[in-house]
Amino acid sequence: MNFQVPKCVMLGALMLFSSWASAGDKVDQAIVDTLTSALETSNSGLEVQSVKNSEIAGLYAVQFVNGPLIYANATGDHFMVGDMFRVEADGFVNLAEQRRDGDRKDKIEAVAAEDMIIFSPAGEHRASITVFTDVTCFYCQKLHKEVPELNKRGVEVRYLAYPRAGVGSDGFRQLASAWCSDDPRDALTRLKSKQTVADNVCPGNPIADQYQLGQELGVRGTPAIVTDSGQMIPGYQSADELMVTLGLN
Repeated sequence: MNFQVPKCVMLGALMLFSSWASAGDKVDQAIVDTLTSALETSNSGLEVQSVKNSEIAGLYAVQFVNGPLIYANATGDHFMVGDMFRVEADGFVNLAEQRRDGDRKDKIEAVAAEDMIIFSPAGEHRASITVFTDVTCFYCQKLHKEVPELNKRGVEVRYLAYPRAGVGSDGFRQLASAWCSDDPRDALTRLKSKQTVADNVCPGNPIADQYQLGQELGVRGTPAIVTDSGQMIPGYQSADELMVTLGLN
């Protein structure tokens, strides 16, 4: 089922309902079961990943596995696709994107450090970025050239693999060879410099899992940069631009 629906700013609803401040994220299991049964229909092909209270009483934020975030009523017979915003004095706050940021943050924090290829600053650690990368991507190669400067400025760069052509592709094989190398940082750097690295697709390598994680988090191309807060930055930024984005300029 293809959800190509434009984002909608729910201003009318937000003017009628105040934020459900005491709701939290815990939802009665009976409501979770009802929504799951209603929304996991045979023709949708979708699987409910989580059900949480939204900021408006009576609407529930339902996240599908590898699918959209929707807002549904308690029975699941009506729902909306699009981002919910809160109106504040100085502008609009995208509440749906905040939820996505939190989800990305939690899932990336669950990845073991030993499954990443990490370039750490020698001195002060000011921030980290997690980058879904592919060695065959021009802008991934360009970003990798910025890593020494980012490290110099206190930014740790943590790589996760995202072979754009999918599992089993040449890009997958090259990324696996870097991750399985005795010196993964050197192997990844050589591959991004268009040098060769011996094939070494070792058993138990994390490339397929990281590719799946990227898809779950909404990665559609590389590089895809995720900040410590879970914010997704699609595409290339120079070291100077990233310092501004990270608020470290």
